[in-house]
Amino acid sequence: MADSSDSVSIDMEALSLGGQEHLVETTYGPVCVAVCGDPDKPALITYPDIGLNYMFCFQGLLFCPEASSLLLHNFCIYHISPLGHESLQLGAPIISVDAPLLSADDLADQIVEVLNFFGLGAVMCMGVTAGAYILTLFAMKYRQRVLGLILISPLCQAPSWSEWLCNKVLSNLLYYYGTCGVVKELLLKRYFSKEVRGNGQVPESDIVQECRRLLCERQSTNVWRFLEAINGRVDLSEGLRKLQCRTLIFIGENSAYHSEAVHMTTKLDRRYGALVEVQGSGSLVSEEQPQAMVIPMEYFLMGYGLYRPTQSVSPRSPLSPTRISPELLSPENMGLKLKPIKTRLAL
Repeated sequence: MADSSDSVSIDMEALSLGGQEHLVETTYGPVCVAVCGDPDKPALITYPDIGLNYMFCFQGLLFCPEASSLLLHNFCIYHISPLGHESLQLGAPIISVDAPLLSADDLADQIVEVLNFFGLGAVMCMGVTAGAYILTLFAMKYRQRVLGLILISPLCQAPSWSEWLCNKVLSNLLYYYGTCGVVKELLLKRYFSKEVRGNGQVPESDIVQECRRLLCERQSTNVWRFLEAINGRVDLSEGLRKLQCRTLIFIGENSAYHSEAVHMTTKLDRRYGALVEVQGSGSLVSEEQPQAMVIPMEYFLMGYGLYRPTQSVSPRSPLSPTRISPELLSPENMGLKLKPIKTRLAL
């Protein structure tokens, strides 16, 4: 087993959202962890989707004043990036071709070593799509280490034949041709709704253009490795009923994984899970509609005594208490008694 006491710390500027990045050696290879906030506060760990890192998956959410105040006031955030996706100097090294491919189980087990390195006990978790699957698997395997799950467009089932085939095509393109134009288009479709991706008449939004630039800088073999791990995932549905940590699920109305998130909600114990649907958003709700996550997270965290009242609601926010489902706001459905709900936001 590799000695997990070895770590390289690299100071980052505003690019890392004010955090410090560490390379932590684990049994499964080095993993990058960016630490933001006061280490004496409760820990929130994050895990990104395929091809992305924490800066792109969560910067929209953390740049939203209300969300930033809520999360950074209550937590020290540990952004975990899958091997080869780290943002060190805007580029990760290419993983050796001799390095074994990691499975989803390996990636979940790697998280435990990261927590042990930082001396963390039970943590709150937040993940996007593939990252949400890894954190859910982690919560099922190590129940005592997880306080709660905040999942954005999560996966929980094994790939359907159509998804498996699509991922195989994407995997082969990555392996033989790198991050070519087709690969970028497939990944952008995975992340965003068609409204922000644009078309012949409407230009791409700034967020899509920035993501396209990020994908150009990503090492294709690193993305390929993470994709292979996720494409080989197993179905977690039967074990979700025993997952007794509180779970808050966000799903974009236009996400390709909408039915997956609804299915996951039906499999969770109704006392512990809630579903929030965001209208007009794709899978990456934390970037497209971060304001839509604020109030549901506030009420979710009330059950942990980790709530900081905001002074005012941003006039730009599409959310207001009157536009949240009454089911979420009712006292009996806070904390342990969250119910599956649907919250729709007007554009």
